[in-house]
Amino acid sequence: MDTNGDVLRRLVANGDNLNIPRDIDFVVGTPTERAAEYLADTIGGWGYAATIEFPGGVPSLPWEVKIVRNMVPTHEGVTGFENELAREAARVGGRNDSSGCFSVRLD
Repeated sequence: MDTNGDVLRRLVANGDNLNIPRDIDFVVGTPTERAAEYLADTIGGWGYAATIEFPGGVPSLPWEVKIVRNMVPTHEGVTGFENELAREAARVGGRNDSSGCFSVRLD
């Protein structure tokens, strides 16, 4: 499969209940502050919380937009949202960087 599938399989192997919605953080790198502001405004218009940071880790994409979406972590859902973000990021020379969430267990 792919990275998202690997992550979901590891979550299940560690006892996660993937039927429970949770906040998932998505990160998009951008080349400029203006590009980050555009993405944050656009994605905020979609109804998701989006914040801008300047960690400077990747020289060509030093600005990051962090998006939080509450959802059930399915492969189709996570990958589909990443694809939407990638299309929007490409408009300003950005790209998806990562996604992540906390595990939810029923003990």
